[in-house]
Amino acid sequence: MQIGPYKLANNLILAPMAGITDRPFRELCRRMGAGLVVSEMLSSNPRVWKTAKSMARMNHDGESGVRSVQIAGSEPELMAQAAQFNVEHGAQIIDINMGCPAKKVNKKLAGSALLKEPKLVKEILSEVVSAVDVPVTLKIRTGWDEAHRNGIEIAQIAEAAGIQALAIHGRTRTCMFNGQAEYDTIRQIKQAISIPVIANGDIGDEIQAKHVLDYTGADALMIGRAAQGNPWIFKQIHHYLTKGSILDKPSAQEQANVLIEHVKGVHNLYGEYSGVRIARKHVGWYLSQLDQGKSFRRTFNGLEDASSQLSSLNEFFSSLQDRQNLSSVA
Repeated sequence: MQIGPYKLANNLILAPMAGITDRPFRELCRRMGAGLVVSEMLSSNPRVWKTAKSMARMNHDGESGVRSVQIAGSEPELMAQAAQFNVEHGAQIIDINMGCPAKKVNKKLAGSALLKEPKLVKEILSEVVSAVDVPVTLKIRTGWDEAHRNGIEIAQIAEAAGIQALAIHGRTRTCMFNGQAEYDTIRQIKQAISIPVIANGDIGDEIQAKHVLDYTGADALMIGRAAQGNPWIFKQIHHYLTKGSILDKPSAQEQANVLIEHVKGVHNLYGEYSGVRIARKHVGWYLSQLDQGKSFRRTFNGLEDASSQLSSLNEFFSSLQDRQNLSSVA
């Protein structure tokens, strides 16, 4: 998989997700086998660039691999300025968001709302591509709604504007995340353009990953929600695609090591007050299968300091290991 001058280690990409794909999570996913990781969405509005949230999102200190940063907005000139600003702060690839279905984004004519405005799409893409000397990529949905599934038209506009890779989520904006993703439109887009196509949507395991690659003919896969609390999904999919066999699930000890590393990274990035609160959602995802009664997570969510969170996680996994040892003996 090649994007501009960058040859990726493989064709598995972590999707940008606001409030989730921060630096600690990106680094974990990269180490767990993602060939490229994309940052959280950053607004093109310069008034918010100096806020604590934006500064945290733009923090690439010590980050390994190719740095891909996603921007969102609806004004071509501001989008170009945002692209330049992020390149100056370390971005090596600029990704443009035209796929987010959130109402607060769409009401500003950003995200997937732009799919209704092909002329504006062309203006934004052309301005951004011209403004920076790094590759520009684009993420879209298949259209605004089922009656206006114009993904092919948008893809052709993107290719003509100089976009160097296109990611498509297999739903329209009105679908949000409901129902099942469809891959027919992605397949049609792949046949209609020559730039790399990245398939996205409902890729939750290695079997589905291979099916989507084979069916769509896409050059790469983008994994989003399935990586929440499960960064090793990239290792599992890559193993299956290259070896043809199912990799064993991570042991309880490996899960503990990864989760605790992730929580420490969140504490360090955001500081104790915010870090403790942000860690709660990640822990909830990691433990969704191990704490089915949610009793531990209810207790964990009441903890107010970093050391208590880390101690409780160590105790949880120690107890889990003891139970598993007893079960194996029995």
